[in-house]
Formats: sequence, structure tokens, C-alpha cells
Amino acid sequence: MEILHHGAVGGVTGSCHELRVSDSDAILIDCGLFQGAENSGRGANAASLAIEFPIEHVRALVVTHVHIDHVGRIPYLLAAGFRGPIYCSEPSAKLLPVVLEDALKVGVTRDRDLIERVIKALRKMIRAVPFGRWQQIDLTGDTPLAVQFRRAGHILGSAWVDCRCGDGGAAQHVIFSGDLGDADTPLLHPPEQPSGCDVLVLESTYGDRNHEQRDTRQQRLEEVIRHALKDRGTVLIPAFSIGRTQELLYELEDILHRNRGSEASDGLPWDKVEIVLDSPMAATFTDLYRELRPYWDEEARARVAVGRHPLDFAQLTTVDSHDDHLRVVRYLAETGRPVVVLAAGGMCAGGRVVNYLKALLDDPRNDVLFVGYQAQGTPGRDIQQYGPRGGYVDLDGERIDIRAGVHTISGYSAHADQEGLLDFVRNMQRRPREVRLIHGDPQASEVLADLLRAYVPHTEVARAAPG
Repeated sequence: MEILHHGAVGGVTGSCHELRVSDSDAILIDCGLFQGAENSGRGANAASLAIEFPIEHVRALVVTHVHIDHVGRIPYLLAAGFRGPIYCSEPSAKLLPVVLEDALKVGVTRDRDLIERVIKALRKMIRAVPFGRWQQIDLTGDTPLAVQFRRAGHILGSAWVDCRCGDGGAAQHVIFSGDLGDADTPLLHPPEQPSGCDVLVLESTYGDRNHEQRDTRQQRLEEVIRHALKDRGTVLIPAFSIGRTQELLYELEDILHRNRGSEASDGLPWDKVEIVLDSPMAATFTDLYRELRPYWDEEARARVAVGRHPLDFAQLTTVDSHDDHLRVVRYLAETGRPVVVLAAGGMCAGGRVVNYLKALLDDPRNDVLFVGYQAQGTPGRDIQQYGPRGGYVDLDGERIDIRAGVHTISGYSAHADQEGLLDFVRNMQRRPREVRLIHGDPQASEVLADLLRAYVPHTEVARAAPG
């Protein structure tokens, strides 16, 4: 058995890992897009997306969840000749074609016929697997392999994957964590705890820090909005289409619900605070989240039972067309109307958030609120780093001075923090003999590795597969 890493080493994007059970048989765990300045360690990066490793022996692709840094290179995998099954959880099976259709339109081609052919082929390859059920993988060799999805609490449908290699007592279990969520993420069940494994491939995004607690982060979100609205400016939240946007809408609905009849700021009642969702993809996924309500956690379903609508409330406005988007940007820049805007483009490297930033970032009445990880080399990281110092950011080749307020609330990260990652290992009844850390900046991975060695001495930061 051998594990090779084709992405998410030395960074947090491009997740792609290969589990070989023999020279003739392997599976891939995820096949994600590189973002910002990150690459595979072998040349593949955001500008060069071709699959650069052999796939003739790859019998199946296993998808942990549908974020683009875990699935964005699947069209390139198909172009390289892969025709095997794509296994994922039942919610992911519903979300994946929508994610990849958008990725093709944005990053590959506008040819509608070509996109439809790719998506049609993709749908035939997808195999939805219920959580907790073993799925046998068809191989050519003699070593059996089965996979099982367990809830990861990161986004709807996200899973960690238990790979069972071999038979009976001689079988080895390799767990790939995918992206683990926080135990108190809105809408989602918490990550399930594995009983044990032989090898663990673990994400380390926040291996060097802990998040704020949910009560604290919601209070901080409310405080930031109150403070920002005093200036009668716009609160701009760069939002990831899947997961973070729906969680923020859930929390904003709760803030509005609890504060009905009171003031958000001087003379401005909460009932007049408008929430704008300006992201067609996020709106699409919000609709899908509503359809997938049986997968929500008990708290969310209880709110629905008493007549509340966590993802579809009265003060929420959705912007669809590009023309309407441009009109909203101009209107907010000219009037300074107090509005909370969730705009597409979580790391500010593209999407509608860029137009908002170019129009609003140099006005001190406005505020930018980051609630998600900003990878190195992205405009989001630059705004986060240099904004509090009165710096600037380059957007579409244009230098934009940062005069707006810049805030970060780490508690809304969809990733487990340091304590959550440590608990995932130390709460195992049978701890692994080996842990490999992936999906983290080098500092975060090294800090987590040092701490984990107290529980698993053979813990290392993963390296890219040799070329």
C-alpha cells in the first residue's frame, strides 16, 4: 500500500491524493483546483491544470465534498481519459454537477454544447453512497478495497473517508479527513468521530490556532454590523458559494429575529437592515440546501418547525442578473445606503465581490468582513494583511487604496480549529501508527505536527509525489 499526494501539500488548495493498493490498482481521493500562488509541487497550478500524473491504474475517484479546491480539476481528469466511477455522499451527488458546470463556464469554455456533454458524462459516472455504508471498489488485482463515508461537518454532504484495504483482521484502514468542520457549525451535524485507523491523512488548515466559540462569533458579527451601519455604509462579506454563505444567512436571520423592534444603530431599526445576496451560484446552492433539509441538524429543523425560514427570510434580497449587480454596486457607491452584502468570491480573486471592492474599498464609511480562510497570493489575503495598515491591493491590474474598515471573524471558518483537529486523533480508541498532514500552510502544518507527536510519534507533513 502506498499514498501519493498530488496537491494540497505546502498549501490549502488543489487537494488530490492517490491510494495505491497494488501496482495495478489505485483510487484518487479528490481532484481539486489550485488557487492563488499554490501549486502541486510538480508544476501544476492555477494557470496549468492538466493532470500531470499517470491515471491508467486509477479505478475510481472518491470525493470528500464539492468545494472547488477538492473537485475543480475533475473535468481535466476526464480529459486525461478517466472513465471510472465517482463515489460521493448523497448530498454531494446532487451538488457536484452544479459546481462543475459553473467551473466549466467560468474557467474553461462558454461552449454550451461542450459543457452539457461533459456534465452528461459526469452524471453517468457519479455514484451516490449513503453515510456509513461500505462501498466495494472494482479492482483488477487480488487486494480488495472498500470505502465508507462518514460526516465531516464542513459543508452539506462533506465526509471523511475510511478506506479498508484487504480482508478480515489483516485489513488496513486509511482515513482521509477531507476538510473537517467545526463541532458547532450552523445547519450541519458535527463531524463523526472515528474509532481508529492505521494511517490518517489529516487536513491542517488551522493547525496553529483556535476559533472563537459560536456565541462569541455571532456576537462579534452583530457588533461589526452595528458599528459599520453607524456610518451608513456597506458591510461587504466575500462569500464562498457553498457552505459559508448558507451558514451566514442562518446566523443573520437569527440576529434579525432576536433584535426585532430594536435599533441596529442610531435611528436605524433592525427591521430596515437589508441583506443582499449577490451571487447566482450561492443563490442556487441556497436553494439546494433548502431541498436537502433532511440533512440539516436538529436545531435548524426546529426553527423551521416553528415557522422560521433560516435561508429565505423577508429582509433577504437576491441579485441575479449581471446588469442588476452593476446597478447595485453603483447605487451603494453613490448613496452609502446601510446594507449587508454577501458577494461571490470568497478569496476576492474573482467573482462579483471584485466590483464591490473596486467601488467601495476606498471609502471609510464601508467595511469588509472576512469570515473564511484567505490563501497566500490572493487579493483577500492582501486586504486582510495590509488593510488595517492603510495599504492597497491590486484588483484587475488596478491599485485600490484600502480606506474601508477590515475585520476578520475566524469563528465562522468551515474548518476545524487546532483543538478540533487534535481531538479527531486523540479521541480515537485505536490511534493510527502514522499521521500525514496536508491542506495547510507550512507553519500551520508544522505547529500541528509538533503537537500530534505526543499522541502519534510518526506524524509528518506530507510531501508532493515525486515527478
